[in-house]
Amino acid sequence: MATGALGKIYSDGEVIVQQGKSGDCMYEILEGKVEVLEESSEHPLRLAVLHKGDFFGEMAIFEREARSATVRALGDVRALTIDRKNLLRRISEDPSLAFRILEKMSHRIRELNKKLVQTQSKSN
Repeated sequence: MATGALGKIYSDGEVIVQQGKSGDCMYEILEGKVEVLEESSEHPLRLAVLHKGDFFGEMAIFEREARSATVRALGDVRALTIDRKNLLRRISEDPSLAFRILEKMSHRIRELNKKLVQTQSKSN
């Protein structure tokens, strides 16, 4: 990965966001991929794998609640940190960004609903 490039580099297996910790920023993946894990049970559940161009951590900006999942690097990852002020500035410069974020969040909810239904039907 290029030195001096935008974003921070995370090594394979490094935790970027820890479930239950407070957060005030989101991240955009510039290179690499991450896994999103729900860790409240004995066995962590992989919720998603995110790639270049995806974002995560946005719920902390909108809800100001503890992180709902852990995000860990799969291989080397370069990610850009975006705080609330910068996100609002970027949205005012490009209002379609808000739509794209909502679109992605809606897609994630739909995918999680599918996984929930599959899990429930396996246990019945």
